[in-house]
Amino acid sequence: MAHDPFDVRLTRQAEKDIRDLRPWADRILRALQSLKQDPGRGHALRRSLAGVRSLEFSLPGGAHRAIYVVIEDERVCLVFLVGAHEGIYERAERRVQALRHQGTV
Repeated sequence: MAHDPFDVRLTRQAEKDIRDLRPWADRILRALQSLKQDPGRGHALRRSLAGVRSLEFSLPGGAHRAIYVVIEDERVCLVFLVGAHEGIYERAERRVQALRHQGTV
């Protein structure tokens, strides 16, 4: 039997990241919608980012990532960072630490 789709939610910071990439916002949001049916689509990260996943997609100008966590019991993919691949994992470490401190993840 098919499961209900996951809900894709964005943190305020991720919403701002997408606003900063405004010309491609629709393309980004379409990529994120793919997580509804397949939350494991992005690859799992390791070390300080254990439990976090990275969804790859391309925009004009190069490779980009959406960094997110899957909250299985709530059936939610929480996207907390969207941006260019360069330097994204260092930014992801800072943001996931803040989310963990808040008890969000």
